[in-house]
Amino acid sequence: MTAFLGSFLQYLIIMIILIAVAVCGAKIGIALRKSKDAKAATAEAVVSEASSSEENR
Repeated sequence: MTAFLGSFLQYLIIMIILIAVAVCGAKIGIALRKSKDAKAATAEAVVSEASSSEENR
């Protein structure tokens, strides 16, 4: 019985660690995607601003 509990706890700890790694990876991925989208929006705003200023000439 103690061997079963030992194995069960070992796999439980491994599962908790894997879930923690997955959650951290998801949070990092979301943060990177938001950063990329913000940079793209800024670049698009600069391009549209430059093209509108050229049209006004």
